[in-house]
Amino acid sequence: MKNFVFISPNFPLNYWRFCRELRNNGLRVLGIGDCPYDNLSRELKASLDEYYKVSSLENEDEVYRAVAYFIFRYGKIDWLESNNEYWLEKDAHLRTMFNIQSGFQDKDMSRVKLKSEMKKYYKKAGLKCARYCHVLTYTGCKRFISQVGYPVIVKPDNGVGANDTYKISNDESLKKFLASNPVGYIMEEFVDAEINSYDAIINSKGNPIFETGNVTPKSIMDIVNNNDNSLYWMVNEPFDDIRAVGRKCVKAFGVKSRFVHMEFFRLLSDQPLGKKGEVIALEVNMRPCGGYSPDMMNYANSTDVYKIWADMIAYDSTLVTTGEKFYCAYVGRRDGKNFLYNEQDIVYRYGKSIKTIDRIPDALSAAMGNTMYLATFKTRDEMIEFYKDMLAEKE
Repeated sequence: MKNFVFISPNFPLNYWRFCRELRNNGLRVLGIGDCPYDNLSRELKASLDEYYKVSSLENEDEVYRAVAYFIFRYGKIDWLESNNEYWLEKDAHLRTMFNIQSGFQDKDMSRVKLKSEMKKYYKKAGLKCARYCHVLTYTGCKRFISQVGYPVIVKPDNGVGANDTYKISNDESLKKFLASNPVGYIMEEFVDAEINSYDAIINSKGNPIFETGNVTPKSIMDIVNNNDNSLYWMVNEPFDDIRAVGRKCVKAFGVKSRFVHMEFFRLLSDQPLGKKGEVIALEVNMRPCGGYSPDMMNYANSTDVYKIWADMIAYDSTLVTTGEKFYCAYVGRRDGKNFLYNEQDIVYRYGKSIKTIDRIPDALSAAMGNTMYLATFKTRDEMIEFYKDMLAEKE
């Protein structure tokens, strides 16, 4: 029996489904987390063969001892994953220390975690990227701005999501940002674009066994910084150009045996980087799109990506198919806003379309809102009407 160590299997809450499908495929599923066992969901407990609680997943020595214990008890570890951006480096370090060869190692982290390094591999795939510089001095930043103009975007070179990402529009804001003594930031030219993603499950040969994608029409950075509502949708079919560049990037980054979420800009206007509609590289995420996105993929494609991913792990292929296609819309409403339609109104209007209503964990709420709604629609026009009603506020 193959052994699979799942790091932090309780977060996000829906990730127990990955564990269940692994176990259904005959793997021994061993969890490591800092959540007390009694606080794990009933579904997760039933999906794990054993759980090792540590006081903190940040404590490298404790997590090391947890993996060592599982090796002592069950033998060789075949897989170790969290499917979580925050723990990717820890995953890689544990694989390196214990010679687990089924995923990224320490040496691979720079190209899949550092935004500056990602650009090299995007270019290897034949894609343009936003120009950038490392944030070091005021003079160096001003030299870069003289080339690209205001506004510019500053973000951690090694960051998670849109956390600590800002738009700077003048010298005063630049000086204020630099006065905060930022470390490890890059500065990029501003790109007027929506975000299109390539989401795929890749087998050991670097070939996709499932593909989809989403559209984020509004900057996640603005959502976080302005405490705004969140919205994006899963498309009913991947755009042909996004599918094409996504596959090229899988090869360029050397992706194997992974669930990936690769982000691209689609230009909304003619600008120095390219013409309106052109696809430009943004960044890669070597894990599933966050939060409830796997469930959205299921709703949009009438399928089960948890099972497809577990089949990739167990068999390197899958017999799971897709069915009827939909647009799957996500709305994350922000607490404190005076919405025109309350939840009861929305359920009355869209009850047949709504799949889930739930509260967002605090750890994800900055980017995803406080109360989330998932709904499916056959046409884009129907989905846009839903968004209008969901976000309308009283005057």
